[in-house]
Amino acid sequence: MSAFPDPSLTAASAFVRGGGLVVDRMSGTEVVAHIEAGPDHHTPWGMVHGGVYATAVESACSIGASAAVGAQQQFAVGLSNHTDFIRAHRDGRLDVRAVPIHQGRTGQLWQCDITRDDGKLVAQGRVRLQNVPLG
Repeated sequence: MSAFPDPSLTAASAFVRGGGLVVDRMSGTEVVAHIEAGPDHHTPWGMVHGGVYATAVESACSIGASAAVGAQQQFAVGLSNHTDFIRAHRDGRLDVRAVPIHQGRTGQLWQCDITRDDGKLVAQGRVRLQNVPLG
């Protein structure tokens, strides 16, 4: 396993691909991504499923936290994910931005905002992560 695996959708598991998170920029201090939300992401009532938001939050925060510790031959694993669903969304682009709140030697805390094209918050989450050795 390399210090930083390919975060693209083509390299992702079927589960992550289903969420549709496309990483636009990533570093150990910020991850910027987006989702083109549509019917594949809907509940039976035609709204984006909350699991899509929780998955995007977990993925974006894990990517950033792992990038932050990759040079130390570590990666980050989520210990908790608290995602709040602020407003409903049906279709269209969702912007995802994750940033660290705390980065320590053994653990990190990241926050992720998911907004629609008018800038309004759709979901927000925090992920606590543990830094662990590769291999």
